[in-house]
Amino acid sequence: MADDLTPIRHELHEENRRAWNVATDAHNSHKHDQAAFFRAGGQTLFPEERALLGDIAGQTLVHLQCNAGQDTLSLARLGAVVTGVDISDTAIAFARQLAADSGIPATFHRADIYDWLAATAAGPQRFAIAFVSYGALVWLSDLRAWARGIAGVLAPGGRLVLVEFHPLLGVLADDWTLKYSYFGAGQARTWESGIGDYVAMSGAALAPSGYVAGVENFQNPHRSHEFQWGLGVVVTALLDAGLALTALHEYPYTNGARLLADMRELPGHRLIPPATLPDLPLMYGLVARKPG
Repeated sequence: MADDLTPIRHELHEENRRAWNVATDAHNSHKHDQAAFFRAGGQTLFPEERALLGDIAGQTLVHLQCNAGQDTLSLARLGAVVTGVDISDTAIAFARQLAADSGIPATFHRADIYDWLAATAAGPQRFAIAFVSYGALVWLSDLRAWARGIAGVLAPGGRLVLVEFHPLLGVLADDWTLKYSYFGAGQARTWESGIGDYVAMSGAALAPSGYVAGVENFQNPHRSHEFQWGLGVVVTALLDAGLALTALHEYPYTNGARLLADMRELPGHRLIPPATLPDLPLMYGLVARKPG
C-alpha cells in the first residue's frame, strides 16, 4: 500500500506508538470514572459528528485511530456495531477494559492503521461506515495509501465520515503567529517533547465524566512525528481512491480541544480564537461515499 512519493513510514509510526502509550495514561488520569459515566448513559460525541453520521443504528462501523475508545463506545450507544483500531497498546487495553466495565459491546484491534487496512481489505469483512475524528490525519505518513485503504474496507455504498482539526492550525505557533508551512508534502515534523497532555490543557471540555487533577506537569520521554496535510490534499486523495464527496463543512471553532494560547470557550465546549483575531477555520467535517 506504499506510495512511491510518500512511502509509509512505519519506523516513525513506532516512535509515535511509544509516545502515545505514555500520553494515553496521562490523558485518562484526568477523567473521573468513565465506566460509571457510560453506564449512566453518557456519551462523548459532539453535535457535528452526530449530524454527519446521521442514523447509524444497526450499521457496521469501524472507528479508525480510535484512541482509548470513548467515542467508539458512544457510537455503539447510538446502535452501531463497532470496531475500533489504534496503534497504541495502552489505548486499546484501556478501550477493552472500558467496554467491559461499561457493558457496551465493541471489538478493538491494536495495529498500525496501514497494516490493519491492508489485512482487512484482503479478507471478506466490509463496513458501512468508516469514522475518523480529531487529530488523526497528522499521524498518517501516506495519505493516498490511507484513502485507498478506507475505500478497500468499505462496503459498496459505504461512507467515510471525517471530523478533523483544520490544517490551518498546523501553520500556527502557540501565540497564533504564522510559523510553519501549510504545504507539508508528506514530510515529517518531529517534536522532541513528544505528545503532550492536551486533556490537562483543555480541562472539563475533554473530560465529560468529570475533570480530576491526575498526572501533573506531564513530560513525554518519547519524541513524536506529525505530517501536515492540506485540505485540498485530503479531498483529492479520497477522490483518487474512488470515493465521492457528498459533504464538506468548515467550522470557526474546535470541539473540546484548547490547542493554542488564549482560546475562548463558548457553550457546548466550543473553543474559538482570542478576541483580537477574526473568525478562522479551525475544524472541518466531510462525508465521502463509495459507489455501489
